[in-house]
Amino acid sequence: MAGSQDELEIKFRLSDGSDIGPKSYAAATSIATLKESILAQWPKDKEHGPRTVKDVKLISAGKILENSRTVGECQSPLCDLPDGVTTMHVVVQPPSVEKDAKVTNGAKPSKCVCVIL
Repeated sequence: MAGSQDELEIKFRLSDGSDIGPKSYAAATSIATLKESILAQWPKDKEHGPRTVKDVKLISAGKILENSRTVGECQSPLCDLPDGVTTMHVVVQPPSVEKDAKVTNGAKPSKCVCVIL
């Protein structure tokens, strides 16, 4: 079973329920590399796809995975079965959210005070 420790079968579940994969990845593969793979394999017919790695969030076992970590570090012993396929959920952050956040941060909040006597 040493081979199953070195390689993991991973599929990526998109928000509409469709999947990318499954595909084998080495345990030493970084999460950033997984995100680059998702960008390359993203279905061309889907609207609002990610443009960069920063637009993609990967979730496994309820945790958002950090780019600097490896697949082996993120493996959950409770959720991943030997010789099974691990499902990671893909969340795409729309670029308009970042622009809206910058606009609201620049706006001054109104200072309205109500006093009841």
